[in-house]
Amino acid sequence: MANTQAMCNSFKRELFNGEHQFGTPTLVSRTSLTAPTKDTFKAALFLVSATRNKSDTVYNSTGEVSGAGYTGGGVAVTNATVPTLDTDTAIWTPSASIVYTSVTLSVAFDAMLLYNSTQSDKAVAVFTFGSQTVTAGTFTLTMPSNTAAAALLRVV
Repeated sequence: MANTQAMCNSFKRELFNGEHQFGTPTLVSRTSLTAPTKDTFKAALFLVSATRNKSDTVYNSTGEVSGAGYTGGGVAVTNATVPTLDTDTAIWTPSASIVYTSVTLSVAFDAMLLYNSTQSDKAVAVFTFGSQTVTAGTFTLTMPSNTAAAALLRVV
């Protein structure tokens, strides 16, 4: 099997239940009505031989890369961008590139799982890219512009 890019089915349902908080809401919060906080999201990398797809419900390490400098579970995603509405599409993109610094990942990988580490590691989406390896270097996933046509997450 192979990794397949998709928004996770469980995430779509969880959105309606208010289980993910990408921004600080102005009206209500599932955590607190007086001190709402954003959730922490992480990005983990997966081998070409993994089978990450829309059926993922939570992060687990099956098929995750390993190597010098890489911490299991991936890296925290910089979340300073407030979710917005652009041309009838709800959008969100991390406010900075996702960077894995000083890593050696010698076995080919081609996918990243975005997940909510605050909410029991619930899966958000799988993103695929061309097969990569890194030897004593930095691997950077450059984020797209936060527009209806390009945002990392788009709910139409």
